[in-house]
Amino acid sequence: MEQTLKITNVLSDPTRYYIYQYITNRHQEVTVQEIADQFDIHPNVARLHLTKLEDVNMLVSETKKTGKGGRPSRLYRLSSDVIQLHFPYRDYQLLSKITLETMASLGEAGQKALYETGKRFGLELVEQELAKNMQSIDHLSFDQKLNMIRNAASLAGLSPDFQPSEDKTKIYFKIFNCPFKEVAQEHMENVCNMHAQFLKGMFEALFAEIELVEGDNLLAGCEACTYSANIKN
Repeated sequence: MEQTLKITNVLSDPTRYYIYQYITNRHQEVTVQEIADQFDIHPNVARLHLTKLEDVNMLVSETKKTGKGGRPSRLYRLSSDVIQLHFPYRDYQLLSKITLETMASLGEAGQKALYETGKRFGLELVEQELAKNMQSIDHLSFDQKLNMIRNAASLAGLSPDFQPSEDKTKIYFKIFNCPFKEVAQEHMENVCNMHAQFLKGMFEALFAEIELVEGDNLLAGCEACTYSANIKN
């Protein structure tokens, strides 16, 4: 409870909250000067905000040389600690572990059900975006479809970055946040495969058929999970 109060107190300051949002979406380390410039505040004020976020383990920092000469800079990045605020207390990670271990105990049939369910949820997420915007797939351009997937992925907490190829037959994308990371560390194969199907479902809600190719993985210590979606239609 004490840590919860500290976190809510730190985030009660609007500037500090938006600084944390900015770093979350930045996908890389930031300096005090960058934050000062971005929010038009004095570097000492920026440092104070960053320090307070670090004090509650929402950020971590280290001193590094930037390659620009001069003294090393203090660089701040998101902490890997999970920040959860529940009133009253809930433990959804435990529920997830129980569910995954139950599915695993069912063998191949359990795996198949897990992957199919993941794909269905990805499909439904994008369908909800379509319904919310009262749009028909038939009238959407490629860019509109991609933007809809981007919005859905952001709502799912994936911190995504999408880059289409020039001929628009491939979409390269990165996932900077794994919402299932803590559970995936113990059940990597099942969770990562389910997540891939979840993403496939999102794309196939708008593109009839795609081939999803996986690359780097956050759990292997990479900067992000990387994929390419090869559009077949």
